[in-house]
Amino acid sequence: MRKSPKRVLQAGLAAIVLSAAWWSGCGYHVAGRTNALPATIQTIAVPAFVNKTHAYRIEQRMTQAVIREFLSRASYHIISDPAQADAVLHSEITSLDSNAVIFDPVTGHATTMLVQMHAKVWLEERESKKILFHNDNYLFRQEYQISTDVPSFFDEQDPALDRMAHDFASHLVADILENF
Repeated sequence: MRKSPKRVLQAGLAAIVLSAAWWSGCGYHVAGRTNALPATIQTIAVPAFVNKTHAYRIEQRMTQAVIREFLSRASYHIISDPAQADAVLHSEITSLDSNAVIFDPVTGHATTMLVQMHAKVWLEERESKKILFHNDNYLFRQEYQISTDVPSFFDEQDPALDRMAHDFASHLVADILENF
């Protein structure tokens, strides 16, 4: 006996509804929406990162990107003065390296770069000095495509550093808020 298309559709919809009901009752949630910081933290100071590399102004890009990410993902008041905050995010950029990892087989020019940045990061509750997040070897690693088209090539360093700062900030803020 052949089932009608209407019955097949009804069975499929029923399976979807039952599946959704089962998954919603199992404690699953969308990642990136939790906050593991204490409720007493309302204001976070993000002073300028310390740059221990030779990369020009990289600390400014990273600091600004982290501030923007906190503002977009959480409801904390972000300030630069540690004396006025509930918590202070300290960070030192200890190394920044980039290496070509993929080359064009015809021209031999690099087409993909791997950027690696190490940082020391810790979030400290100002009054109690309790460490809320700490990582002395925070590693950020990302691959970026670079143009090999010589006529349309332009200096890609600034846009690449902006993308890297955004990606780094996104990972760092998620790790802090989700307590990884």
